[in-house]
Amino acid sequence: MPASENQHPHAALVLNPVKVDAKKLRTTLQSLSKKHGWAPPRFYETSVADPGRQAARTAMDEGAAAVLAAGGDGTVRSVSEAMAGTGIPFSIVPGGTGNLFARNLGLPLLAPEKMMDAVFTGFTHPVDIGWAELTQQDGTSSEHGFVVLAGMGLDADMIANTRPDLKKTVGWIAYLEGAARSLPGAKPFRVVYQLDDGRLHSTKVHSMLFANCGALPAGIALMPDASLDDGTMDIAVIQPTGPLGWMGVWRKVWWDNSVLRRSRAGRRVLERRGKEASIRYLRGQRAEAAMVSPTSVELDGDEMGTAVRMACRIQQGGLSIVLPAGHDVSHF
Repeated sequence: MPASENQHPHAALVLNPVKVDAKKLRTTLQSLSKKHGWAPPRFYETSVADPGRQAARTAMDEGAAAVLAAGGDGTVRSVSEAMAGTGIPFSIVPGGTGNLFARNLGLPLLAPEKMMDAVFTGFTHPVDIGWAELTQQDGTSSEHGFVVLAGMGLDADMIANTRPDLKKTVGWIAYLEGAARSLPGAKPFRVVYQLDDGRLHSTKVHSMLFANCGALPAGIALMPDASLDDGTMDIAVIQPTGPLGWMGVWRKVWWDNSVLRRSRAGRRVLERRGKEASIRYLRGQRAEAAMVSPTSVELDGDEMGTAVRMACRIQQGGLSIVLPAGHDVSHF
């Protein structure tokens, strides 16, 4: 991207030193900045106290012309909260276990230098960001951003039960082990929910998901109709009954969404079969769910404790994402 009115702009790299090779990324960005006539970049490391939001704010306050986030989904989510609505170019440098946002954007996962170079040679595209207001049992509430999905119930329990050591060893596959550990004790719970200004619905679920985008690793389409730039949120209500119900959920997500929907013949099969009762898909710009008792919640794989109410909304075009030159955005 051109240097615009500032003849010597600088880039800022917010990095998680636990997830990425900080020394290598620093050296690469310094070299690229010099090559493209930018001022030396500035670096900000995340910490337990600040996973990235404040670091990104400081970077922008100090005049960064572009902000890069290097780390996992948690780092990207936290930095996104600060970047939303600023219009400042935001580059994702994948470095975590799932890299779900990067996967949905179609970014190169194993070539961080390409995403760093895109700051100078690529373009920006507006994509949506989700916001979740979480209300605790004592009435206190807080709002947090998410770029992939917000979940409650079994989905959040699965995240909590995933072993960190296994994630380091086998990557995203560790979440399957977390799911296996969560399923035996999973029990349905009652929620009352509303989409946009529609009527109230009351039902029992095992999990409820609010998504900005819907692709998982291994080509699995959790939310087949989700789009990153349509200003709409995709919701999944998961309510299986018994072992056969869970088989229905798995068939819907893995076979129907991820295989059959990709061909004309497969789509005809789905039309004849009808809807799967174990999982329902809904769409809207806003959604609110109230639970009878405190329920575990997660945002982009980050455990967020428990809540008794969850209100989600989509901010259309909230992020100006940096993409490599020629990157295809038609699948967004």
